[in-house]
Amino acid sequence: MSTAASPTRPATLSFEGLSVARGGRPVLRDVSLSIPPGEVTALLGPNGAGKSTLVLAVGGVLRPTAGKVKLGDLDLTRRRPEQIRAAGVAIVPEGRQLLPNLTLQDNLRVATYALSRADARSGIAYALELFPELEKRWHVAARSLSGGEQQMVVLAQALVSRPKIVLVDELSLGLAPVVVQRLVPTLQTVAERGVGVLLIEQFAHVALGLAQTAYVLERGRIHYHGTAQRLRDEPELLQSAYLLREVDPGGEALETLS
Repeated sequence: MSTAASPTRPATLSFEGLSVARGGRPVLRDVSLSIPPGEVTALLGPNGAGKSTLVLAVGGVLRPTAGKVKLGDLDLTRRRPEQIRAAGVAIVPEGRQLLPNLTLQDNLRVATYALSRADARSGIAYALELFPELEKRWHVAARSLSGGEQQMVVLAQALVSRPKIVLVDELSLGLAPVVVQRLVPTLQTVAERGVGVLLIEQFAHVALGLAQTAYVLERGRIHYHGTAQRLRDEPELLQSAYLLREVDPGGEALETLS
């Protein structure tokens, strides 16, 4: 039986009161957010806010100390990384983590290890449809690819299994603006095909130009939840969230936190 996630059964990925500690220190505190299918959701916040910790918790690498991670009605909180991937949640981690001595082709094949042969062929064809320029670099070692090409490969690795939800951690990190402009429409295309996308970004203009909904995470807590359009139109709200002013779901500042 294939372990590929079906793109025809949309589901929302939700975090319900999620708390996570690292090295005995609380990093995420009572985080609740939702990633609906067919949309891009932005998660913003400064360095050290807990964004990458959230990704590791969703991927099963870190165990929450409280709360749940659910895909629709399916509880993923205590599942292993491979089970989470098979359920339809794919992760694009920060840092473009490829196998440097393997070719681009082999890096993609590694990402299909849990799929049937038919699903693997279909998934790789789908990835090349999204990133046709990769076919010209098919037999090049990953270490010899440009930063933009490497980012395309890690995105392709996540997408070969046709996930329901994909979490992208720092899409634009270390990339030239022209490369980011090439990658952003691909995430929009993936969302238009029914996939829920969480885009985690330091650069607000990149994420807010693509997202429908936005969250701001600071010091392990959500300090803004509202529309991305509101943050585009009223950038002072984003500044308030970064400065630890609590903001309600309608986008209004509530109170300064200690």
